Amino acid sequence: MPNRLNDVLPEWLRVRGEFRERFEGFDGLGFAPNRDDTYWLTRFRFDATVRPHPLFGVTVQGQDARVGDKHVGPTGPPFRDQFDLRLAHADIGSAKSTVALRAGRQELVFGDQRLIGHLGWVNTPRSFDGARVTLRGTKLTADAFALSVVTVADHAFNKSAFDTSQLYGLYTSTSALVPRSTLEPFVFYRVARDLVSERGTLGDLQQVTLGARWVGALPAALDYNIEMAAQTGSLGPDDVRAWAGHWQMRRTLHARRALRAIGEYNFASGDSNPADGTRGTFDQLYPTGHDKYGLSDQVGWKNLHHLRAGGEVLARKALVVNGSYHSWWLADRRDALYNAGGVPVARVPGGAASNHVGQEVDAQAVFTLSPQVQVAGGYSYVFPGAFLKQATPGERYSAPYVMVTYVFLAER
Repeated sequence: MPNRLNDVLPEWLRVRGEFRERFEGFDGLGFAPNRDDTYWLTRFRFDATVRPHPLFGVTVQGQDARVGDKHVGPTGPPFRDQFDLRLAHADIGSAKSTVALRAGRQELVFGDQRLIGHLGWVNTPRSFDGARVTLRGTKLTADAFALSVVTVADHAFNKSAFDTSQLYGLYTSTSALVPRSTLEPFVFYRVARDLVSERGTLGDLQQVTLGARWVGALPAALDYNIEMAAQTGSLGPDDVRAWAGHWQMRRTLHARRALRAIGEYNFASGDSNPADGTRGTFDQLYPTGHDKYGLSDQVGWKNLHHLRAGGEVLARKALVVNGSYHSWWLADRRDALYNAGGVPVARVPGGAASNHVGQEVDAQAVFTLSPQVQVAGGYSYVFPGAFLKQATPGERYSAPYVMVTYVFLAER
């Protein structure tokens, strides 16, 4: 009965609880020796949705995130945030309404989340404050929004700052243009106050990201996923000129076992001269970067050439196993290597002798025990290349994890 509480509650009230426990660690943090740790990440959520009318509802989600036995590196966000308000939004309209409005604190997810996502992997996932309007037609869906990202602050109420950070956008989707495919053009406008320009002065970022995602199926059991984006604008006296692309092909080798072979290439521009007044490093905005360019999350979609080969299989009922090989290069040797969060990991002043960052092998498995319980585990191992050996001590990096997610009060 506890997992079917909604069956006995009134129709206008829905609740859901989630408990997630993850044991993870690393060897060689920062590609340095003797930087090893293992620790626990605990996350608890409780959701309640009140919908007194089919066309109006209010959703609230509280979340508590804790970290235990962590001794190396930070222990605050994104690892820890004592109980706080993560979501609180009102909805006018339904999932099938021609026009729908969501206002308040909310998640934002588009496409593969390479540019905009909720960052659900971390203990303190992302949310935004603002408003979003969805228009649905027979051939086109469009989302327009004006939002500000919420800053997680342990021991304080999480708040956004619309006066210093704003994100506006339009994301569309249509399946009417090309058979067996979906095209998703988008435009995002990001504003941020008081950032440091290449000349060392403070200025405002006003940046436009224009692009599209295209996914579809081909003959011979092939499918494709393409996403490209270009950026222009300014940061104080600096000009912004950057772009990025994602190209993936998959082939289904065995339909019943969901056996697929995957190959992809990713690129993101870098900055060839950090003092010429032109910012060439691609801004990955607010992505869910986890496992996009390697399970270790040591590499992000900035200043990057990335090759991936891998596969996935339904090994048995409810058990999915996948593995990947990755190799990375810097797009520009005078720029830094950035991690999945967009933070610089390493840089060689004046430019590196080689742009080969390194290689990684990954393995993961996800087992769904029931609609309420899922168990997952994985391991990643990074072999440093010439760049990392020059820019860091060059220690090999590895990271295991085991995670259990339990949904209660609801079926899933």
